[in-house]
Amino acid sequence: MTSSSLSIGIVQCALGGTRDENVSRVETLIREAANRGAQIVLTPELFEGPYFPQTEDERAFDLAAPLDGHPTVARMRALAANLGVVLPISFFERAGQGYYNSLVTIDADGTPLGVYRKSHIPDGPGYEEKFYFRPGDTGFKVWKTGHGSVGVGICWDQWFPEAARSMALQGAEVLLYPTAIGTEPDAPDDDTRKPWQRVMIGHAVANAMPVAAANRIGTEGGLTFYGSSFVCDERGDMTVELDQEEEGVAIAVFDREALRRYRANWGFFRDRRPELYGRLTGDEPVD
Repeated sequence: MTSSSLSIGIVQCALGGTRDENVSRVETLIREAANRGAQIVLTPELFEGPYFPQTEDERAFDLAAPLDGHPTVARMRALAANLGVVLPISFFERAGQGYYNSLVTIDADGTPLGVYRKSHIPDGPGYEEKFYFRPGDTGFKVWKTGHGSVGVGICWDQWFPEAARSMALQGAEVLLYPTAIGTEPDAPDDDTRKPWQRVMIGHAVANAMPVAAANRIGTEGGLTFYGSSFVCDERGDMTVELDQEEEGVAIAVFDREALRRYRANWGFFRDRRPELYGRLTGDEPVD
């Protein structure tokens, strides 16, 4: 049975090393978060290695593996069971002839609850993910875990309010976004850090629930990742935030029953008018 407490930990670190180095670093930080009371620990996107989609290189497909038997997922399952924490784990998935930017949510007893495949795939200088990943075919997911119901999107998904609302309507109590984002190689003066935070803060306000994002730090190739991982509350107020170069963890604690009452009080879901929103599901031009 879940308690009324909801304690969310975020992990932020450099991930430019080998797979073993990166996974070991992340594991150490997950353990730190758990020791500090985190029940759900969010780690960055594709943390097994450097962010390879900066360039198009067919050799990078060798980094993908099926979910069944995936060595890092197996290691994280054992860790989740050992620590009693929920771990949404990002990985490069090979499924038949398809390749996906995927995430498996592991419950606090080590059980995998299911896979989400990234729906929105970016394509631009330094973020050439369409070369590697098919658009996800799972739809947006919410999992009932031992520590509450979580909705998880992956990086570029975080810019789309439709994704956040879809997860909220499925019963999410918190929205989680593993991330790999930093500088823009073709626009070095364009700092997207604040808009990146603001759009997710907007999701928190519009859906009356906390939002957490975990980013990487450091320079890899042509990108410098700007960290700034955070958790904001249901009002959009920043609860905890790591800086642009800080390696470590941060913890935010909420009361699930208080969050439920807050959502009901604001009436965002009571006052929805789905019959008026048809244009959101089509690409037809506006007259």
